[in-house]
Amino acid sequence: MPPVSTYRAVPATGLLLAALMLIPCAGAEPLRDRANDLFNPIPVAGDPATRSVNEDQAELGKMLFFEPRLSASHLISCNTCHNVGFGGHDYLPTSIGHGWQRGPRNSPTVFNAVFNAAQFWDGRAADLAEQAKGPVQASVEMSSTPERVTATLNSMPAYVDRFRTAFPGEPDPVSFENMALAIEAFETTLTTPGSAFDQYLLGDDAALSDEQKNGLALFMDKGCAACHTGVNFGGQHYFPFGLIAKPGADILPVGDKGRFAVTRTASDEYVFRAAPLRNVALTAPYFHSGAVWSLEEAVAIMGRSQLGAELNAQEIRQITAFLESLSGEPPRVSYPLLPPSTAETPKPDLLWQAGGGH
Repeated sequence: MPPVSTYRAVPATGLLLAALMLIPCAGAEPLRDRANDLFNPIPVAGDPATRSVNEDQAELGKMLFFEPRLSASHLISCNTCHNVGFGGHDYLPTSIGHGWQRGPRNSPTVFNAVFNAAQFWDGRAADLAEQAKGPVQASVEMSSTPERVTATLNSMPAYVDRFRTAFPGEPDPVSFENMALAIEAFETTLTTPGSAFDQYLLGDDAALSDEQKNGLALFMDKGCAACHTGVNFGGQHYFPFGLIAKPGADILPVGDKGRFAVTRTASDEYVFRAAPLRNVALTAPYFHSGAVWSLEEAVAIMGRSQLGAELNAQEIRQITAFLESLSGEPPRVSYPLLPPSTAETPKPDLLWQAGGGH
């Protein structure tokens, strides 16, 4: 099978185009016709829009996704902040990392992240493999190094064998780069097809309630779809948070200038990637600050700050009901059996015992 780098699904333009092949054109009601112009269903396995995954890399990536020894403390894994057991995130305003340090931003869900044009709130990682390298090295997160990671993996024969199988023909398959590629291969499988909204797009008029259909119409008519469109209802472009009216500092912290930290361009101050809305009903708290726990409140805030619209209670309720229809079938992930440490495995950094950090 080809290495994951040959079928990387980010950016998702190819998937979006292929997904169009799944959408029926005849006999659709007018509301669905409009929706089909803006949104695409998540492909399911076997559909033309899906891509083959290197199974050996994906299986290794699953082990690494759950592997806490990639962190200096031996406590934190990818799954710590992107828990596949509930929504692909950690259900915290901002994540807790090495030495009990608190991260600066809310942890985005890993579900459907393969459909995003870039990763992180500010888009600083071009794809899932690049994203996987960041938290491992961040002092506030896993606080490790490429050298420590490769030494850890090389210390366990079972991992060495799996890397050789997943990356055949390479003279040194156990590498930091291949660790990231394997995690990417696994995360590519973490999609959530089959939502009520996808069933509606594909022709099932009864998949959405009348309230949800009204919410869909409002979502398009009020302008929400200007930023939240495509397969993942966002994740493709960057927009100022507070386009019309800036929220308070509790929601939009003045010290976090978003994409400006990546581009150093003044016009990118307080600009963030449009949050993907798939499974949004399952991923509270909301916004990059994780300051809002209620989806209805988040809808109201977005109406004021981005659209200049004071949505009434009924409109908020209907849009929220529609957003609830974006929850799909979560991936079924079994916890992997990880190999035992050996005498050569680097010992955990015990700074966390004293609440310290790097």
